[in-house]
Amino acid sequence: MNKYYLFKNIEKNVQKYWNIKKTFKSIKNVNIKKYYILCMIPYPSGNLHMGHVRNYTIGDIISRFQRMNGKNVIHPMGWDAFGLPAETSAIKHNTSPLIWTYKNIKIMKKQLKYLGFSYDWDREIITCKPEYYKWEQWFFIKLYKKKLIYKKKSLVNWCEYDKTVLANEQVINNNCWRCDNKIKKKKLYQWFLKINIYAKQLLNDLKYLKYWPIKVINMQKNWIGRVKIILVSFNILNSNKKIVIYLNKLIFLMYISHVIISINNPISLKESKKNIKINKFILKYFKKNSGNFKKKSIFSNLFVIHPITKIKIPIWIVNYTLSDNINKLNIAIPKYNKYNFFFSKKYNIPIILNIYNLKFNIINNLFLNSYKFNLLNIKKKKKIILNKLIKFNLIKKKIFYKLLDWNISRQRYWGTPIPIATIINNNNIITIPEKQLPIILPENIFNNNINFNKNNLKYFKILINNKYAKLETDTLDTFIESSWYYLRYTCPKYNKNIIKLKSANYWLPVDQYIGGIEHAIMHLLYFRFFHKIFRDFGLINYNEPVKKLICQGMVLSHAFYYLNKKKEKIWIYKNQINIEFDIKNKIIKLKNKNGKKIKYAGMIKMSKSKNNGINPIKIIKKYGSDTVRLFIISASPIESELEWKESQLIGIHKFLKRFWKIVFNHIKKKKIKPLKIKILTFNQKKIIFFLHKLIYEINYDIKYRQSLNTIISRIVKFINKLNNLNIINNNKFILHECLLVLIRLLYPFIPHICFKIWKLLGEKINIDFISWPVFNKKILNKKLKIIIQINSKFFNKLKINSNYSKEFILNIIKKKFIFKKNILNKIYKIIYIKKKIFNIILKNNK
Repeated sequence: MNKYYLFKNIEKNVQKYWNIKKTFKSIKNVNIKKYYILCMIPYPSGNLHMGHVRNYTIGDIISRFQRMNGKNVIHPMGWDAFGLPAETSAIKHNTSPLIWTYKNIKIMKKQLKYLGFSYDWDREIITCKPEYYKWEQWFFIKLYKKKLIYKKKSLVNWCEYDKTVLANEQVINNNCWRCDNKIKKKKLYQWFLKINIYAKQLLNDLKYLKYWPIKVINMQKNWIGRVKIILVSFNILNSNKKIVIYLNKLIFLMYISHVIISINNPISLKESKKNIKINKFILKYFKKNSGNFKKKSIFSNLFVIHPITKIKIPIWIVNYTLSDNINKLNIAIPKYNKYNFFFSKKYNIPIILNIYNLKFNIINNLFLNSYKFNLLNIKKKKKIILNKLIKFNLIKKKIFYKLLDWNISRQRYWGTPIPIATIINNNNIITIPEKQLPIILPENIFNNNINFNKNNLKYFKILINNKYAKLETDTLDTFIESSWYYLRYTCPKYNKNIIKLKSANYWLPVDQYIGGIEHAIMHLLYFRFFHKIFRDFGLINYNEPVKKLICQGMVLSHAFYYLNKKKEKIWIYKNQINIEFDIKNKIIKLKNKNGKKIKYAGMIKMSKSKNNGINPIKIIKKYGSDTVRLFIISASPIESELEWKESQLIGIHKFLKRFWKIVFNHIKKKKIKPLKIKILTFNQKKIIFFLHKLIYEINYDIKYRQSLNTIISRIVKFINKLNNLNIINNNKFILHECLLVLIRLLYPFIPHICFKIWKLLGEKINIDFISWPVFNKKILNKKLKIIIQINSKFFNKLKINSNYSKEFILNIIKKKFIFKKNILNKIYKIIYIKKKIFNIILKNNK
């Protein structure tokens, strides 16, 4: 054994061994309980970042822990390879997205192997491969034939910068989720997937996700948006037509001053044919609608009749909202809305602030006994009014879900081709026959003039049943690929169906899923939705795809910038600045090498755009992957943000070197004899107790609390106890026993060094196939006597287990001994000298 911890050689050799032996290959075995651990599929951007490292390290620790506990573990990895970033990067670098993507996959796969993750690389999937998206096209056709997919001309969220449509979930504060530019509304023919009809299931089944973060549950609840609404019919004056307005509170019905409709509402468009002013207003604002202009309105010359008061209510056309739905109308309520109030004042629209004067008419119209009605409380009044309105068919109650159908069309090249074509002679829409799948992305199309090429039949012409047709030029939203990939991992090479039923139903559901909280209402919602569709097609047996979900926190780092002449922030690297720190390691002075005034942005999320990212590979080469893995886990709880501090990383590296040195000195000693507990000294028995307590605590932390950051501190404390009790230098038998346990406890976290040390200690079977240590209950539950005192005077003796807490002992005392009435309600404080004295001090004695 080398005296020094040569991590580069150790890690290289161990990784080579794992790769050759395919140590982590997963094979279906119905006689062994399975465990499916999955980290969210990465996009191959070209380089790992610390967020990746944190996510995948958590997954690898759980994977190795479950394997050591006898589970048949599947731990796959793949690549979410389609998407706009690859397309734009390919244009920028004058290459094709295919070449760009595969180059990035090669880089990232190599980086993942540097970290020693226990993936079954035989299950690797790449979503841009035809053998993957063939089955996506096949399933699209199944959904289309079941009428779960449809095409319609619709107002869509259009990103002018990215030249593509965005789903509602991809629009944040009216901006594109990817480029942060303002979105516009545009009318295009689009393909939609009927997620709305699953809204009730998606909402109700959240109650079964007991091991999901409550924050994710609430975010999905809010996005699905179950709302109890009231539908009120209004007759249009001098017309036999009606409009329906949605209300979430009945009281709003009595305070309506006017109705607001969009410029593209069918009512607006019909009136524009009769009125030149309305026509000019609509033409002026329809194409410009992006929310970047002043709010304007025009009177439609139409009124509706209030169903109860019979008052005329004007309809106004506005430029600041767009909708396809004639029933998607807004009502103005000046009593509760300031903008509505000033609008009504501006155009002299009557405002209702008090409905007292309307009471008589309301009561008469509802045929109610006014005297009895006035004696009722408010709740009963509301109920009577509501029931009467329903009885007279003036209103209806309905449950409404805000979740809209999913727009799955994208106007880009680098995505799954939609398996639909239009017959050239008659424009009939047909699906691609199964024998002609997959429809491969056309070659040589990719250049800066994509739209021109899309209209060129040379690339999109296809012969179907002896008829020429034009292929659909839109591609599918890439969220579809990431909505079912976890199923394909169970049978990645199966070519007879989208999934192999026996394999899928053996491995599913996913036992542990890991990813960022930012995916709560896009990926995780679509993920659940697709699972339910697969269930309804009889392909899987479970209602939900995932049992447990971990949402790890972001990795933060120092960020710095200066303002240029245009007052724009120019982000700079930390190594470009001279930084002075105080005693508490806080920044007190900043100075750029060029003399510019530098501003500190604080600890913020690592980002390429902010120039505050850390290259994991550089850190690995400097300290080793085991050091990086242990730091990234021990620095903070997994659900919390992690502040990157290299000083803490250095501390972890020192611990590994110390651990290596302990083993080195131990191996130099003579041959070890088997350990016999009967001949142990008091200190030796004490350390054995602490060892089994350590096993119990770490097992509990990983299995039940999912608290991984506490492990290293517990082990460091234990090693300090070994030193304090002279075990390291004077008790080689005990030390050997302790080392064998410590290596197994540390193996999921730092597998390379543990693999090497395990062999050096003379163990014949590789640690990859060794079981997790089991604590001895008899040792932990050893009985001892303590003295109970009240106000420092002897009261009694009590036999307890050595690991009982102060609170637990107090509860035993309350149950076991009879005290005077209320004596234990007067406890001032408790002094507990572990394993010796339990002293209860009462308030009147303080």
